[in-house]
Amino acid sequence: MSKRKLSTGAINLTEGSPAKLLLRFMIPMLIGNMCQQLYNTVDTIIVGRFVGTTALAAVGSTGTIFFLIIGTANGMATGFTVLTSQTYGAGDRRGTGASLANSILLSLLVAAVLTITSLSLLPSLLRAMNTPRDMYQYAYDYISVICMGVVCTLYYNLFSSALRAVGNSRMPLFFLLFSSCLNIILDLALIICFGMGTRGAALATILSQGISAVLCVAYIYRSVPELRPDPDQWHFHGQYTGLQMRVALPMAVQYGITASGTLVEQSAVNLFGSVAAAGFTAAVKIHMLLSQGHFSMGQTIAAFAGQNYGIRDTGRIRKGCSIAFRMMLVYSITTGILVNVLLPYLLPLFFTGDVAIREILPWSRTFVRINTLFYQPLAMIFIYRSAMQGCNYSMRAMTLGIVELAARTVLALASMRLGSYELAVAADGAAWLAAGVYGILLYYVTMGQLERRLALSARSG
Repeated sequence: MSKRKLSTGAINLTEGSPAKLLLRFMIPMLIGNMCQQLYNTVDTIIVGRFVGTTALAAVGSTGTIFFLIIGTANGMATGFTVLTSQTYGAGDRRGTGASLANSILLSLLVAAVLTITSLSLLPSLLRAMNTPRDMYQYAYDYISVICMGVVCTLYYNLFSSALRAVGNSRMPLFFLLFSSCLNIILDLALIICFGMGTRGAALATILSQGISAVLCVAYIYRSVPELRPDPDQWHFHGQYTGLQMRVALPMAVQYGITASGTLVEQSAVNLFGSVAAAGFTAAVKIHMLLSQGHFSMGQTIAAFAGQNYGIRDTGRIRKGCSIAFRMMLVYSITTGILVNVLLPYLLPLFFTGDVAIREILPWSRTFVRINTLFYQPLAMIFIYRSAMQGCNYSMRAMTLGIVELAARTVLALASMRLGSYELAVAADGAAWLAAGVYGILLYYVTMGQLERRLALSARSG
């Protein structure tokens, strides 16, 4: 592909050393994603310290529903911009603008459906998760506000994904840092000053993401001409709608499938009471912070595969995935050791001084010791699923979620039957192992089929 002038912060992922490009693209996203997870963790810390341990457990128990709603929104947004990445990689300026315009219009419909559906199903979901009575109102107050503000989350993720699609991972980092700081300030104000409890924590998250979405739009229109739709492109494009929905729906369903499995797991954990749920919540928050490396590499590979698929360079996609695997092996071992060593020192951050950490620590430690053994299979899921999604194989990539769901559900149900907390928390590790092994096998089969299809297409003219 011929070199072309890039907008500020954009990276052409089709040329140059894949290892250097992956690191250059991933590091800003890793910093940003960790900051995002950090402010979600700060939410939990502030709730635990200023509202109470029960409220902390309640917010944690809604994590699965939160992931289901936000994950679906993120899956749709990311899926819509796969086409943006491909058209940009192919040098199609008009196509890039039209794909974003179509994404913005489709997102309005998605936001409406998600909001109505999630609010109507929320009480049933909380009951199905065996939410303890003393946690129910706290949980409902938190997650209902998240549901009502899903439009802010959807558009924030859409515009951030669009910037990453053209190789710009620095500005999404800037907006994420801004959102993180704003979220913490609003947390403190709404919870401590206005006494809004868990509802205030949720409102802080929604407001900070909504404001960041507006800033993303302003930046795109000022500095990224490739993403600015032309005036005549503000309508639904039938061909683009079909392509984007074929990629985005399986990605959204993927999140839904994964969330369904974690919902069963959370239901099993809730049976052990509020103290176990609080210990589980704190451990999950710490784990989620460290696992952002895996998530960031997945986002990087999605953009890398999308741009290189745009020029039909499958060899470069294979090379990028191989390098990503080795990078994540080092990351997985390092973070696994760190979280095991630092857990006793991190856990007190989540609770007030009158809470007996020695009662909560065993529940948290069990989760960490078991699941850090499976960090590399977790990385494999993100790498190979994202590569297939970037090459328009989202339906196949979705099957990794089905494997996760099956493994997680089997162990969670066994935990309920046997009364074993260890089995309940091991559901995550089992899901990662099963889906990671399946994912790498499916990836190699898919790439072989893709290369044969492209070779046949080239021979036929």
